[in-house]
Amino acid sequence: MKFTADLIESPWLVKAYEPGVVRVGETEWRESILLVPGRPVEPWPAASLEEVTPAMLAALVELRPDLVLLGTGARQHFPHPALLAPLMEAGIGHEVMDTAAACRTFNILLGEGRPVVAALIP
Repeated sequence: MKFTADLIESPWLVKAYEPGVVRVGETEWRESILLVPGRPVEPWPAASLEEVTPAMLAALVELRPDLVLLGTGARQHFPHPALLAPLMEAGIGHEVMDTAAACRTFNILLGEGRPVVAALIP
């Protein structure tokens, strides 16, 4: 599913998502990724929500975003609240949603120039 009319010019724009694949720019990612505007797209080590650790989210605090989006795959899955503790303790907003919704939300916030980080599980 294509998301945008490509009105935003950004190398971090998510151009398409389908279960198992996130396309950022012209690159297709079939693994979990971390999107941080201003930094190269990089693999994220969690292949599923069950593999996400508090330490992984604590590392996102160091990026100092206003908001962290956690895309949990083709379906929305909610983590145990303790997993999100590092973000809550740092006062960083966070949203947990299916990856398609996380991609759309990321693109909107990217277009607004907001400091956002997206951890996407395809």
